[in-house]
Amino acid sequence: MSVSLPQSVLFCCDHNSVRSPMAEGIMKRMYGQGTYVQSAGVTSDLEIDGFAIAVCAEIGVELARHRARSFDEMDRFGDDLSSFDLIVALSPTSRDRALDLTHFYHIDVEFWPITDPTGVDGARETRLDAYRNTRDEIIARLADRWGGTLEET
Repeated sequence: MSVSLPQSVLFCCDHNSVRSPMAEGIMKRMYGQGTYVQSAGVTSDLEIDGFAIAVCAEIGVELARHRARSFDEMDRFGDDLSSFDLIVALSPTSRDRALDLTHFYHIDVEFWPITDPTGVDGARETRLDAYRNTRDEIIARLADRWGGTLEET
């Protein structure tokens, strides 16, 4: 069932290097620019992951210019959490941090447990398949939540 899109969404995960930037880019691709979409991590100690860039490029989502940022960096640069209508946490750690940071705000926090592909070892294609599965989980969750498909864009 399709539900109207919020005005602003923040996706978060542990490092803002794989899952949350993938979700940010895919949501922008699926639904256009009508919703303000950003992403952040509990920490920003890693650069955007090359496998995430590769599997998103396969579906027309560009991530190469993404720069990781943390909740703390958002605050320092004036991107106030209270300006978001919805925070979607993609990992348990980011869910806990989002709930802690939004304790005094009226912001919805949803938890979408998305698989972290970074722990998969093996050949390049095996690892790429793990990242594709994560990408496809995100696409399915977006479609379940707000309707539509990637192909419609």
